[in-house]
Amino acid sequence: MFVTIPGRERMPLRWATPALFSLLWASFIAVELMPDTEQRRLLTEWGALSGGLGTPEAWIQAIRSGSVLRLFTALFLHADWAHLLGNLVFLLIFGLPAERAMGPWRLLVLFLLGGAMANLAAVIAISTPDRLIIGASGAVSALIGAYLALFPGAKLGVVVPLGLFLQFVKVPAPLLIGVWALLQLVFTFIGPAFGAVAWSAHLAGFAFGGIFALIARAGIARRLRRRRGF
Repeated sequence: MFVTIPGRERMPLRWATPALFSLLWASFIAVELMPDTEQRRLLTEWGALSGGLGTPEAWIQAIRSGSVLRLFTALFLHADWAHLLGNLVFLLIFGLPAERAMGPWRLLVLFLLGGAMANLAAVIAISTPDRLIIGASGAVSALIGAYLALFPGAKLGVVVPLGLFLQFVKVPAPLLIGVWALLQLVFTFIGPAFGAVAWSAHLAGFAFGGIFALIARAGIARRLRRRRGF
């Protein structure tokens, strides 16, 4: 008598998050190797600028000139190492599990569209014209929003200092992410660019990511069933 032994489920290759990680890193290194004058020129030509896209006429002009693409290219430019590394860490923490659930192509769409929408929110919210808006923070915020929608019961590890010792504890993800979102909201009302950070972009990206995941939830469920052979 022969009995079929089910094989172990093979996890699909998660390539989108590592590809974005590598592209963000490579873009930053390439800019850092440029002379200072070339760096400033590239940032101002490829970064998003505040004070625009508030009227239909501005949109028409931006589409005709191609400057609307700044909303996307700005995602791959960073001000300094701290700016970059913070985004890379959160990209890995939330991007890898989100990609496992939704697949690489949905994750890429989420990152790019969520980041562009976040930059657009900052462009409109910051009243001072021609303020430079760069970085992947809005796109990473979209991943955080999607993560919360996809894994509402998840827990995140946190290192808590207890005197001379460090204690690793697991905290419900909605609690930590909720505190983070509340801080973004508070800082947004303190000032759209308080601390040289476009907090409104974080909020917009977070909201976009959550809505994106909820809308795509049926397709994600079908994908998971196919992968498991149901």
